[in-house]
Amino acid sequence: MNRSVMILAAGRGERMGNLTKETPKPLLIFKGKPLIVWHIEKLATAGFKDIVINVSYLADKIKSYLGNGSKWGVRILFSEENPVLETAGGIKNALPLLKSDPFLVINSDIYSDMDYTELYEYDLPNNIEALLFFVKNPAHNPTGDFLLSNNGEVFNDGIIKKTFSGVALYGHNFFYELPDNKLIKLSDVLKKKIEKKLIKGTLFNGLWIDIGTPERLMGQDNL
Repeated sequence: MNRSVMILAAGRGERMGNLTKETPKPLLIFKGKPLIVWHIEKLATAGFKDIVINVSYLADKIKSYLGNGSKWGVRILFSEENPVLETAGGIKNALPLLKSDPFLVINSDIYSDMDYTELYEYDLPNNIEALLFFVKNPAHNPTGDFLLSNNGEVFNDGIIKKTFSGVALYGHNFFYELPDNKLIKLSDVLKKKIEKKLIKGTLFNGLWIDIGTPERLMGQDNL
């Protein structure tokens, strides 16, 4: 098995204010390294060789910094978006570059101690198009995103929801129905797939931080 992984890195990072005026969010320094490099290093250690990264805002800076991935012993391919296609649209656009089925997707702006070696070994249950990894609700998302049952079922509605971590395993069939080159939010597609019972989930209990604001970026010394 040679599982592909996609790192989402096309966003503007507007909540970061002036920090992303000249530096793309994935290259912001967190605990001594660019955010995206933490992922690449962990993925390389876990055995992932083929990494696809979607880029749009300040794309040339990301491409120049990362190159072809040989520095980390991986192969990096870039999926360019102009304009940016949102999460689901971006993954759909990159689908021809993602050779394994299923494949892993990771948000570039999270930091965790998730074991990527385990992610390499995961597979999708029968008749399921995606496996989402959830975390306990952080302070900035106290009501969560989706309800996750004890047996891994996922529901749109419920009182005690969990937060989607931005890490998931997808089958290519999750994206087949989506139009090409369209701005499509992943959350909208997930809600429809959840209604059709095509999504499963699992809870990750380790360290996980969404580096979505300057405050969270600067709070790195408290980890």
